[in-house]
Amino acid sequence: MLLSTFDWIIIFAFFVISLGIGLYAARTAGSSAAEFFLSGRNMPWWLLGVSMVATTFSCDTPNLVTDIVRQSGVAGNWAWWAFLLTGMLTVFLFAKLWRRSDVMTDLEFYELRYSGEMAAFLRGFRAIYLGVFFNVIVMATVCLAVIKIGAVMLQWPAWLTLAVVMTITAIYSSIGGLKGVLLTDFFQFFMAMIGSIGAAFILTQLPEVGSVSEMLSHPQVMPKLNMLPDFADTDALLSLLILPLAVQWWSVWYPGAEPGGGGYIAQRMLSAKNEKGAVGATLLFNATHYALRPWPWILVALASIVVFPTVESMREAFPNVNPNLVQNDFAYPAMLSFLPSGFLGLVVASLIAAFMSTISTQVNWGSSYIVNDFYQRFVNPQATDKQLVAVGRWSTVLLVVVTSLFALLLSNALQGFNILLQVGAGTGLIFILRWFWWRINAYTELAGMLISFVVAVYLEVLHADYLGFPPLTFTAKLLLGVGITTVGWIIVTYLTRPTDQETLFKFYQKVHPGGPGWQPVLDAAAREGKSLELNSQRPWDVPRALLCMMVGAFAIYSALFATGNWIYGNFTLALSLTVACGASVYLLMRLWTRLEMDQESA
Repeated sequence: MLLSTFDWIIIFAFFVISLGIGLYAARTAGSSAAEFFLSGRNMPWWLLGVSMVATTFSCDTPNLVTDIVRQSGVAGNWAWWAFLLTGMLTVFLFAKLWRRSDVMTDLEFYELRYSGEMAAFLRGFRAIYLGVFFNVIVMATVCLAVIKIGAVMLQWPAWLTLAVVMTITAIYSSIGGLKGVLLTDFFQFFMAMIGSIGAAFILTQLPEVGSVSEMLSHPQVMPKLNMLPDFADTDALLSLLILPLAVQWWSVWYPGAEPGGGGYIAQRMLSAKNEKGAVGATLLFNATHYALRPWPWILVALASIVVFPTVESMREAFPNVNPNLVQNDFAYPAMLSFLPSGFLGLVVASLIAAFMSTISTQVNWGSSYIVNDFYQRFVNPQATDKQLVAVGRWSTVLLVVVTSLFALLLSNALQGFNILLQVGAGTGLIFILRWFWWRINAYTELAGMLISFVVAVYLEVLHADYLGFPPLTFTAKLLLGVGITTVGWIIVTYLTRPTDQETLFKFYQKVHPGGPGWQPVLDAAAREGKSLELNSQRPWDVPRALLCMMVGAFAIYSALFATGNWIYGNFTLALSLTVACGASVYLLMRLWTRLEMDQESA
């Protein structure tokens, strides 16, 4: 397969447009740190929502979904579908709280919520731990996907693929700031959607596949079609459905699906014009992320089972590609090699667009940590805006270089996904409770982070390989990680000093989280003659927000499974799910309107 001249023209035009957008945004991006990292806190909700979707729509995502479908079937996607509950909780509960906090980054939150030297240390440490270490792992996983795409579709070695796409991404990210990232995300999202939908339509019509109906009746594909795991298979039911829905969504920290919001999602919410804009952006993100995007990838993954039934068959078809790179996730770019000239260039450009939207967000977000939460806070507190923007641009370039080098060490998309889940196991509940329970302190967060990391290293590296124990399943590892980490940080919480009382007073007055978990603080303030509430009758909206969360999740799941059943030809079930989706959307709008009215009246 070779790209035609027309294909290259499309790809070149895409690069030019992306750089042009970055140059346009650069006119204002360097005026201040707030402009560079938060676009002046004046971005419309729809642009922020699309940017969130574009960021999570990376070129590694279809590879990951393909890997999951080929190994565990469509039902295996519950490993990430379960995070919808986390997302909807952020929509109706945490988006407005983050916007009220008015911080520059979610790490600045630590010195708003906690007190003392430990709060400062935690902020600085996590700036490097998340902004550099963790961020590099995430971006390297994304880079692995573009390496495989380059090997198949461009026939480039890994170093050349990374050199080209990372250089262009670094240029427009470093000169345009967050505004440049948001605008290019908007353009790149629609490129990526057109490419993925068009690819699914063409590839399911290949002569080897026949048609969608023939593919769905193929003997190797049929066992993979169920959207729910086999209830008779206890192991599959536990690992694919029960664990994600019962434990994983609230207990595991994962980039883009952080319990309580955080990372680049928090950055987008903090960039919104107001609380309503933050809520609207996150709702648009979750609806599009879970209901709109998965099926084109799933269809290509199912078609790949017909064309490349085994990993060996792919290695035989691509003998010039490093065999270590040819795993189940390689099937997605392998299938794209069948696309016709012209559309092939569009799809290559769309996948590069998906890659660049994710990397540009990650480097801008990581750079915001380095600048705001490490450099300005600890190295140069008197830094001017010009100096901060300069450090932001150089740290962007540094992150790109380190990521490119680390990406060459990985071989499999699911490998990176599982490592990230394990490292974050047991910390998720902290990020929820810190808003609603006064007793959570800086030591709680530090303990959760360190314990989860040590447990992950032991379970992933040392347990079987060096200590001679029998290997554990992923489910057992995750449950152990969640259990040990949760018990550990709860013990540390009660053994360490609470946050300073004045800090708690100021936090509550600024954010107004409400609820019984803050009653001791309100009582303490009352004894000192202080009133922390804006209105003594202000309603605690968490119960109604939780109801909105459940109804919203049901609506999006109904849309997701209705789409799948329309494709499968199960028209009666598809119609029922479509009606259920419509009814739940109507109910959600009523509940949401009432929630906003209660907040405005308070």
